[in-house]
Amino acid sequence: MTGHDHPSSEAIHSSGPLAFLHPTARYHPLTATGQDQPQPPNGSFTINTPAKPTATEDGSRENQQIYHVWRSRDNRKGRHRALVTGQGAKGRDEGRKSRLVKKTGYGLTRLVTRFPVWDISYLVAVAFVLGSVIWCINGCFVWLPLVAPASEFPGETDEGAGILAFLGATVFEIGSVLMVVEAVNAERSDCFGWALEESLEDHGLRLRPRHEGCHHPHRGRHALLKDSAVAAMAATAVDSVAEPGGLEERKGDDGNVRQWWPAWHELSTHYIKEIGFLASFVQLLGASIFWISGFTALPPIYNALSAPVMDGVYWVPQVVGGTGFIVSGLMFMVEVQDKWYKPAPKTLGWHVGFWNLIGGIGFTLCPAVGFGSQSSFALEYASGLSTFVGSWAFLIGSVAQWYESLDKYPVSVEEAPTWLPSGEKAV
Repeated sequence: MTGHDHPSSEAIHSSGPLAFLHPTARYHPLTATGQDQPQPPNGSFTINTPAKPTATEDGSRENQQIYHVWRSRDNRKGRHRALVTGQGAKGRDEGRKSRLVKKTGYGLTRLVTRFPVWDISYLVAVAFVLGSVIWCINGCFVWLPLVAPASEFPGETDEGAGILAFLGATVFEIGSVLMVVEAVNAERSDCFGWALEESLEDHGLRLRPRHEGCHHPHRGRHALLKDSAVAAMAATAVDSVAEPGGLEERKGDDGNVRQWWPAWHELSTHYIKEIGFLASFVQLLGASIFWISGFTALPPIYNALSAPVMDGVYWVPQVVGGTGFIVSGLMFMVEVQDKWYKPAPKTLGWHVGFWNLIGGIGFTLCPAVGFGSQSSFALEYASGLSTFVGSWAFLIGSVAQWYESLDKYPVSVEEAPTWLPSGEKAV
């Protein structure tokens, strides 16, 4: 806990999928702070819960607990997750399904009505959406002429596909750089974005987003315009946080972190144990190597390559880069899981990693069979199909990440926290 955070108890549980890396989840019970405030703006919502335990049908006492859930991925994205637990929590939350549909609809509306270009997580998502769209068009240019030859137009495969491959690889590279910057600038202290207040209307408790208490850099409209060199000169130490090592964070006078790359000490003591940073760095390495194949796909270069040279500078970088996409996708999936072997399909970030994994497999299979595509129609067909499928998988994952970047206050309702053994009750 840090001195500038919203008052709350210390974490009662922390966990991570891999013991040799930093924890990726912490649970802090929220406590009521006073009378409720005016209703939040449109798009936010509240959950009402009894202020005192109530009796269930079998006569037992029901105790509902609300937690602020810190997750490393949510923290990078500037998100604040709340978890409502307790026997009958789902059943008492009347209209939960209709409210979920309404919230999802509002989230989809945000995609076309909100453009927070100062939010680096938003820029990461938009970059990958744009890159994925380019790759989807490239996939159509490469594969559809093999399926429907009559649909092919002059220059579609020879010129259009190569130019689009270069553009798609370049945009992916930009998105990967921003992803690493996002990981480097993740908030080091616990940012509590929820307030639990006593409700005067129903004498219960009301959970509401606490926008004024957020100090994530995502909220600063000018955070990306600051000079990192100036910030380094003005850097000051802040309170140690509940993470191994009691690390320091470099901030400017406005609280916004301005780092493009961590210092060696931070890299070797902190970031090397952060699975989110490691996944982002692997993504950047894969995208950088993959970009080589995008460059050599440009028509003037591609048409001048001999078969051996093409294998070395066109197909091989795709294999290596695609493998990097696979590894990073797996790491992003594992990051949000309670156990490294236990999938988390109810978490949006898990689906981002999953679809990126599928996309990486497609982008790796494409060159794997592409080595022999010039002498085999079947291999050429399989190579083009792999690009087509992989591109659409990346697009699905990117749109999910886009939605995630704008959904800053997710709420989950469960009977009991997932870390509790069967039959045990939360405190």
